[in-house]
Amino acid sequence: MPNQHPRPSVPGAGDSLASSFVTSYAGVVAFLAVADEGSFSRAGDRLGIGRSAVSRNVQKLEAQLDARLFQRTTRSTSLTREGELFYENCQPGVERIVQALEDMRELRNGPPRGHLRIHSAPGFGRKVIAPLLQGFHAQYPDITLELLLNDHPADFTADRVDVSFRDGRMEDSEIVARQLIPMQMIVCASQAYAEANGLPRHIGDLDSHRCINFRTASGRIREWEFKVDGLAQKRLPSAQHTFNDMDLILQAVLQGQGIAQLPAYLVCDLLRNRQLAACLAQHEPDDGGHYLCYLSRKQLPARIRVFVDYITEHTRTLDLQCPATMAPSATP
Repeated sequence: MPNQHPRPSVPGAGDSLASSFVTSYAGVVAFLAVADEGSFSRAGDRLGIGRSAVSRNVQKLEAQLDARLFQRTTRSTSLTREGELFYENCQPGVERIVQALEDMRELRNGPPRGHLRIHSAPGFGRKVIAPLLQGFHAQYPDITLELLLNDHPADFTADRVDVSFRDGRMEDSEIVARQLIPMQMIVCASQAYAEANGLPRHIGDLDSHRCINFRTASGRIREWEFKVDGLAQKRLPSAQHTFNDMDLILQAVLQGQGIAQLPAYLVCDLLRNRQLAACLAQHEPDDGGHYLCYLSRKQLPARIRVFVDYITEHTRTLDLQCPATMAPSATP
């Protein structure tokens, strides 16, 4: 075989572009500082580098542009005609960069503004979050709001979601999950159903009742969760009806079509005013929690920070829990 010699290392187009950008950037910054200060020494003081470093960066830029940008004498430094033209062309870009920096500081430290994209499961979004948005907007009128109701888990990146509400904590190190309220799950029925059919006293009694199930966004039927003798148990009772929306399940329960296991935030008021009756409270499952979630960031935008604080404060003042002693008003 003929001798094969390694090819000399030749920088690729990407390397040349990167090298050119670094040189140009440092040179442009030095050039603008000298033009504004009228002196290489004062430009160095402004940039926090030595006069010689400023001079080298400007010289590299002049070599790239193949143009002399400054007239230098022992007493003064002034722009050449080419330097004046280059300065005029750079100035709009510099102003936009400065404005961008100021905008970012304002987003972080100034009056909150911008667009906020919020994701929630439909039931929790309608019952808990949507009623709070009017008060939030009144307090922060420069923040526009978009509420997306969907049972699918939020994809913060693909869906450009800022804040998401979910049942149960998200196991993701990049997500901050703050519990808002406990997540009680209560088996309940209408008064008419309870009077006509009685209510289950034990988990095994579910088989003799008309149950209404929930189909999740993934297509799976959600199991009913209980706690028996300190141990978690799951049951999937035969269904009279199945819906993929909690509000539809609640309506069916209110109409006396059957019994269902529903979150407390949907039924607490209905239980208090005796429109619904609760049962199997002795087997209520452990708290899964309703969580407010957002991406973990070192510098959280002000619009997200104030929304998180507002929703946390106001949600916790709502009376969305049902006393464990709330007993059914009808018995078998």
